[in-house]
Amino acid sequence: MIHIVTPENVDRYRDAMEQAYRLRHQVFVEEKGWHDLAKPDGREIDQFDDGHAVHMLAMQEDRVVGYQRMLPTTRPYLLTEVLPELCEVEAPRSARVWEWTRYAVQRDVRDRGRILSPVGSALLAGIVEWGLESGIESIVIEMNPLWLLRLVQLHFRVTPLGLPCRIAGEDTLAVVAAFDVRTLRRLRETRGDAASVLTARPALPQRLAS
Repeated sequence: MIHIVTPENVDRYRDAMEQAYRLRHQVFVEEKGWHDLAKPDGREIDQFDDGHAVHMLAMQEDRVVGYQRMLPTTRPYLLTEVLPELCEVEAPRSARVWEWTRYAVQRDVRDRGRILSPVGSALLAGIVEWGLESGIESIVIEMNPLWLLRLVQLHFRVTPLGLPCRIAGEDTLAVVAAFDVRTLRRLRETRGDAASVLTARPALPQRLAS
């Protein structure tokens, strides 16, 4: 199940968030080699982990097996502040558009080739379910261009914001990916399960979207 963590319920997820920060360090620092993000305590935390971020945790019992973070584009976000070279047009800024960042999955439950693992599929479905409930229509993604076909196959409507750039040794492309109920239906077909992936979750506070 996917757990939504906001300032309103973070006290219930202290241990899980510690696991999530360590998973981020494992994936982005130790595996991808983004050494400028390295921390002595093995926890990858940045300036966007503030009271406006929404964290999504894929959990199996008490273990965090997957993670992703959503940032409002109505405030400074990763694309505008850290990776502006990826955007050749005006950066999206709307309460209906959020940025998807720090997608990370534990090695033993990770995607294989072009096939989304159950954890990866649940995380994507979690974005769409949460987004549809919260009045969000699109996400900004900085990703490897190889993800383009995968997103289109899952019925996201993808628009590049610029040309790929080499970032930390990997081609990276910024896109806006719009979704609707058809996207959710396709994700559920792919998963083979029509049930919601989300646990009980707090409503999206108005201040987070402003």
